[in-house]
Amino acid sequence: MAAVVFLVVLSALCSFTGLELAHAQDAPITRHYKFNIRMKNVTRLCVTKPIITVNGQYPGPRIVAREGDRVIVKVVNHVTNNITIHWHGIRQLRSGWADGPAYITQCPIQSGQSYTYNFTVTGQRGTLFYHAHISWIRATVHGPIIILPKRGVPYPFPKPHKEVPVLFGEWWNNDTEAVIRQALQTGGGPNVSDSYTINGLPGFLYNCSSKDTFKLRVSPGKTYLLRIINAALNDDLFFSIANHTLTVVEADAVYVKPFQTDVLLITPGQTTNVLLQAKPYGPCTTFLMAARPYVTGLGTFDNSTTVGILQYKTKQGQSNSALFNNLPITMPTLPALNDTTFAANFSSKFRSLANSRFPANVPRSVDRRFFFTVGLGSSPCPKNQTCQGPNGTKFSASVNNISFALPATALLQAHFSSQSAGIYTYDFPSMPLIPFNYTGTPPNNTKVINGTKVAVLRFNTSVELVMQDTSILGAEAHPLHLHGFNFFVVGQGFGNYDPIKDPANFNLVDPVERNTVSVPSGGWVAIRFLADNPGVWFMHCHIEVHLSWGLEMAWVVLDGPLPNQKLLPPPLDLPKC
Repeated sequence: MAAVVFLVVLSALCSFTGLELAHAQDAPITRHYKFNIRMKNVTRLCVTKPIITVNGQYPGPRIVAREGDRVIVKVVNHVTNNITIHWHGIRQLRSGWADGPAYITQCPIQSGQSYTYNFTVTGQRGTLFYHAHISWIRATVHGPIIILPKRGVPYPFPKPHKEVPVLFGEWWNNDTEAVIRQALQTGGGPNVSDSYTINGLPGFLYNCSSKDTFKLRVSPGKTYLLRIINAALNDDLFFSIANHTLTVVEADAVYVKPFQTDVLLITPGQTTNVLLQAKPYGPCTTFLMAARPYVTGLGTFDNSTTVGILQYKTKQGQSNSALFNNLPITMPTLPALNDTTFAANFSSKFRSLANSRFPANVPRSVDRRFFFTVGLGSSPCPKNQTCQGPNGTKFSASVNNISFALPATALLQAHFSSQSAGIYTYDFPSMPLIPFNYTGTPPNNTKVINGTKVAVLRFNTSVELVMQDTSILGAEAHPLHLHGFNFFVVGQGFGNYDPIKDPANFNLVDPVERNTVSVPSGGWVAIRFLADNPGVWFMHCHIEVHLSWGLEMAWVVLDGPLPNQKLLPPPLDLPKC
């Protein structure tokens, strides 16, 4: 398997001390990185194999900037795989060429070629992440993006003693490219991963992994900010630390009203910052942190648990790890694998700060309304082939019964050059073509159609989008990620959305602002956003197998009338297909 390595070379303009950026000026600065894509052998679960890594690191190195900074990243591809990098959650205001999804905003960077991503972090602070956005390469190509507030601007919560990125992932003994390639050829479900990971480490519950266990060292009485990222390919995850309460303070790089929880639920593509208050004494026990999946579908999944160790330092500065074998071990209690009630209650706790410093600018009026069904279906098996999907068909996934077909060239390039003919059409439906009982008995005809269709929005259009899960092949939660925008989650519920009754309960005061939201299993979610960013913007399920099956679509936001409301021209080194 090829490897993607990001070699990070910092410019002389900045240096790092922990997570503090040492720079004397208050004005935003430009931060330069260079990412070299290379092979790297990594050993996990007694298996050594070459994987695609960032700078030889798995997970990849962190990118740190302040709000308002300009970030320039040159990516050089030294492997045989094509590659793109998506800066997940970065707004990319008028800089869609730097967004990264393959064949949407750019053609892939081919072997031996390079591309420079150039964007400014505008009005954002918190935790995001970067990852490969082509096929399943993001399994190992991902790393944290840490956006600090402007210098002199405090957090809206007590300053932590230390900040620690915590990335959840999945480890595969097999080549992930071979896994999805086989699944697409046979039409069946893919094999599952061999373990979950915390910061690339499976934890001692897995075979051959006693030394591959993440350890978080804390001092008694200190407060720690955990920057949690779910970079796993295919699973929502529960997370908890035994006998410790977490205080949620941020989601998807937006501050939220703090609330306490013993268990965190985080979908692929989401980020959550939490405060961990260490106990005032060095306890005589070993506290474990654990993550395992939240499962709603009927398909196979990895029913295992990844763990890490919370180590308390002694007064002499040593940790209690030396006493690990002699200390009792305390394991956190996690919800049942299919606890949809917990999932719904947990998601309802998120609220925007909605104050003068951090207002919730949710659109109060709506220019255009959309109703999208999202879910799994099937497509016919090709002639002279045996397929392993439902009733001899091939698994497909769709939005409004349309399974997205990747074009041969980038949509943004075709849009900018006004050459969309033969590449995409403008007729993505605003609602299902054939209404049915979405969460009840499915209709007889469940075959989806393939197409490359987009929905067009005029600049500054206020949009309300309701996304409805379907039970065609079983109800299932779907984490939907919107590129280029944040949105406000104004409502959610179970069953079929009622356009007459449900809007009366929408929260237009302090709804949470996110870039990724889970459509509840057997339910719906309503979001609102302002289309104030010209370009072509991908929206897709962040469960990678669903993305591979076509659960995605694209929005085209037209230029506005003013010069600062128009998409900038493409860079000279934009990759060619």
